[in-house]
Amino acid sequence: MRDSIESAQPPALTIQGLVKRYGNGVLALDGIDLQVAQGELFAILGPNGAGKSTLINIIAQVTGKSEGQVQLFGVDLDRSAQQAKLQVGITPQEIALDPFFTVREVLINHAGYYGERKPHAYVDHLLEQLGLTEHADKRTRQLSGGMKRRLTVAKSLVHKPQLIILDEPTAGVDVALRRDLWAFVRQLHQDGVTVILTTHYLEEAQELAERVAIINQGKLIACERTDKLLATFGSRRIEIQWQPGSPEPAALPQGLQWRAEEAQAAGNLKEAAIPELLAWAAQQGGAIRDLRMEPPRLEDVYLQLTGEAS
Repeated sequence: MRDSIESAQPPALTIQGLVKRYGNGVLALDGIDLQVAQGELFAILGPNGAGKSTLINIIAQVTGKSEGQVQLFGVDLDRSAQQAKLQVGITPQEIALDPFFTVREVLINHAGYYGERKPHAYVDHLLEQLGLTEHADKRTRQLSGGMKRRLTVAKSLVHKPQLIILDEPTAGVDVALRRDLWAFVRQLHQDGVTVILTTHYLEEAQELAERVAIINQGKLIACERTDKLLATFGSRRIEIQWQPGSPEPAALPQGLQWRAEEAQAAGNLKEAAIPELLAWAAQQGGAIRDLRMEPPRLEDVYLQLTGEAS
């Protein structure tokens, strides 16, 4: 979250005591409290069925809530739903495009739904930014899956929302397109757009998000700066290779195990234990041939907190 954001500026999103209970008794969201600052790049993570999609659908006004309050830029959804809706763009996980419209027509028509009377210049800008210019006059049924994904992102931005919600934006796309979309998301962030991202790619969240919320079984179990989550819960993978012929170490730092066949000590250590490790390594003289430390991964934090695979 940017330190320069003034406290007088209302958050982009404020959620208080949010509950969603379905008619069959399923409790999808159980008392969610959440705040996203204007201009922030924020990720929401959680296992399948955790409540992420329900939360996004409530913000998008696709699904009603059972209890609680949701505000967008200080506007309560219960009091001025239409005003709030104009400030939000949603990139849904599922791609739904009219197969008979061209790329350009899809964007111009969608802009018209929001009262944009002269959207052509901005449509051209989006086409260029998302690498769609040469496909502008193709019907959407002629597009590859990756191009359809780009068009879905452009469609959610055509009315110039202050908040964009990207629901699994890189699901099913190749590595090159994923990197292109990452660059585009970063540019949106630099332009001051508030971005909320849901993703099953933990690397993606770690790479992009300033803060991360983790939802599990309808509850918010973590909400913190990405770097702080990594420092608090993350660990580094350590591998220390011994010189051939050097004697086995008499003792190892806690958390490391000796692998005799590889002449290697390896394990996972918390960030706080690294200074002690380095001091110990310095005492080993020339016995150490190589010491490798991998940075903490958000995936490890996620698994630790949820107990489930991503």
